[in-house]
Amino acid sequence: MSNDNTSTLKSVIDSATGTVQNAFGAVTGSTADQSQGQAKQNKADAEYDASQATAKVPGFTASSSGAVTKDDPNRTAGSYNQTVGAAKEFVGGVTGSESLKAAGRKQNQEGQEQEAKGQVKDYAAGVSDRITGTMGEAVAGITGNKGAQEEYQKQHAAGKTTQRGAEQDILKQADAESGASRKS
Repeated sequence: MSNDNTSTLKSVIDSATGTVQNAFGAVTGSTADQSQGQAKQNKADAEYDASQATAKVPGFTASSSGAVTKDDPNRTAGSYNQTVGAAKEFVGGVTGSESLKAAGRKQNQEGQEQEAKGQVKDYAAGVSDRITGTMGEAVAGITGNKGAQEEYQKQHAAGKTTQRGAEQDILKQADAESGASRKS
C-alpha cells in the first residue's frame, strides 16, 4: 500500500498503536512516549477523516484519493422519476385531478425503487472492487509487479469512491425519511 493512500483500516491501526504508546508512556512516566502516542492518534483521526471524504455531484462521486466514478444509471433515472412524480402529484393536488395525483405518486414510488436498486448495485460493485484491488495489490506486491500493483491501487480507490458515494446517498435518504417521519 502506498503511503499517500488514505485507509480506514490503517487509521484504526495507527490509532490503536498510538493509544498503546500513550498508555505505555503514562505507566513508565515517559512524556516522549505519551507525546508520540498522542501524535499518532491525532494523525490517525486525520487519516480516518480523509478516508471517508467524498464529494457528490449529480451522477458522479469524487474522493480524496482522486478517483472519480460515475453512478449507476438507475440512480440518476430514479431521482429524475421521483422529481417528476412529485411534480405531477403536486399539480394533481392543486388542480384536483386525482388521476394525475395518483400517477405522480406511482412514478415517485417507482423512482425511489429504481434509485435504491442503483445504490445497492453501486455499493456491491464498490465493495467488490475494493476487495479485488486489495487482494490484487498484495499479490502484485509479493511478486514485485509494480505496474499491476498501481492498477490494483486504482481499482481499490475507484471501488472505495463508488461505495462511499452510494453510502452518502443512502444516509442522505435515511436522514430525509427520518426527518419527514418526525414532522408527521
